[in-house]
Amino acid sequence: MSALPPMHTWLQDLPLVAILRGLHPDEAVAIGGALAGAGFRVLEVPLNSPEPCISIRRLVDALGDDYLIGAGTVLDPARVKDIADAGGRLIVMPHADVAVIRAAKQAGLYCVPGVATPTEAFAALAAGADALKLFPAEQSSPAVLKAWRAVLPRHVPMLPVGGIAPDNMAPWLAAGAAGFGIGSSLYAPGRPAVDVAARARDFADAWRHLHPASQGNRA
Repeated sequence: MSALPPMHTWLQDLPLVAILRGLHPDEAVAIGGALAGAGFRVLEVPLNSPEPCISIRRLVDALGDDYLIGAGTVLDPARVKDIADAGGRLIVMPHADVAVIRAAKQAGLYCVPGVATPTEAFAALAAGADALKLFPAEQSSPAVLKAWRAVLPRHVPMLPVGGIAPDNMAPWLAAGAAGFGIGSSLYAPGRPAVDVAARARDFADAWRHLHPASQGNRA
């Protein structure tokens, strides 16, 4: 099995992960197109959405290999095969169950587990995690992340998730965040694609304001 490119490959242009909780398969292509148009390259469909593997397959077919698409809220290692069979290449978790991480890596997929303590973080990395999701970010702080960054491997992307908005990313980035997962402030069930596109552009513009060098990568 060939080695995956580093997770940074998917985060270097716009390190924002779209969390599409509640996405219905019938809207997957329109929402995916709206996000792609704003420069998002990483999309996850949580498994507690309606028919998530159908949505994943439709997103993969519509957007192609230039996008990293997969599932979130993966709690059972047995679901990894379902996600891979749908074309997904990313497993995102709210927790750090090493059985799920190992199943994802054995299947050749990226895995981003959720962690809330340094103990969980190091255990997840030992199991093969490609990046770490600081979750929920609301119960943490940039100061906590800065302390973590002093001991965690520098190459490991840290992605706060929970309560992230265009106007509160700066302190997290200063503390060492590599990017963010964006949920209901970006997409909510039934939200029109045009609205999702506008919100996605707001996040992308906020990122590029903080990182002017990324202006040249505007989609």
